[in-house]
Amino acid sequence: MRLATYRHQGQTRVGSVSPDGLHLTPFALEPADARYGALRLIERVAAGLALPAPSGPAVALAELQLLAPLPLPRRNLFCVGRNYHAHAQELQGSVFKDNNRNTAAWPIVFTKVPECVVGPEADVLLPGAAISEQIDYEAELAVVIGRGGRNISRAQAMEHVYGYTIVNDVTARDVQMRHGQWDLGKSFDTFCPMGPWIVSADELDGSDTRVRCWVSPVGGAPELRQDGRTRDLIFDLPSLIETCSRGITLYPGDVIATGTPAGVGMAMTPPRWLQPGDLVRIEIDGIGSLQNRFVAGSA
Repeated sequence: MRLATYRHQGQTRVGSVSPDGLHLTPFALEPADARYGALRLIERVAAGLALPAPSGPAVALAELQLLAPLPLPRRNLFCVGRNYHAHAQELQGSVFKDNNRNTAAWPIVFTKVPECVVGPEADVLLPGAAISEQIDYEAELAVVIGRGGRNISRAQAMEHVYGYTIVNDVTARDVQMRHGQWDLGKSFDTFCPMGPWIVSADELDGSDTRVRCWVSPVGGAPELRQDGRTRDLIFDLPSLIETCSRGITLYPGDVIATGTPAGVGMAMTPPRWLQPGDLVRIEIDGIGSLQNRFVAGSA
């Protein structure tokens, strides 16, 4: 099943996506629950309850506005840094090189605040030169937790997965470097595009799917920047779930962004930062595409 959150005729709704991806059928949800998107449905499944009944006819995708499937995450997103072998290698020549750190020992885990989540086609706001001039993209598969738990073992980790979505872990690199810890440079308003929907784990093998990212400058053709497979993760999905749940209770609807493949703008010579008007499109096989334009933000 694919769960989508969307706006139609002035109302926020949550629906199931048709097999051809062209229509959405809404669930019967109260507005107070629908504003949280798919979260309330994931919580129902975790509690052993059936999904709500369909409410009304299917609506064509072309007639609605997709929102992030989890527009109001319950808390910060868990994010993993340098988790593809090629991406870790490309950063060895950057300011993030750390010859004293064994990247295969433990994952790098940081967070993005929930308020930075936006949906497909939403504008991502470039903050201006006084704040950051080094905005970068990171295409990522995100795991959505379906059953909570603490100290989850690697062997049982995948039993706790509801499904998967796409995240663009947008980053202000200069801010990230300035502070040492990464949260501030990762959490600007609009810096976490998410979507287009959540695909349940029974429909996608997250352990081996293809992740690609294109950047289209204003008036230019799309340029493939990232192309990797999740089988090349340094820390696989069960390891990440085990790590994030050590001493920390995970809840239904929690999100773990699993890292980005090689090809980020920072690693290019010279670096290629996102500019006003650039369009970034991410595709993950088995999920779909997430596209957002980067625009100059107001002060």
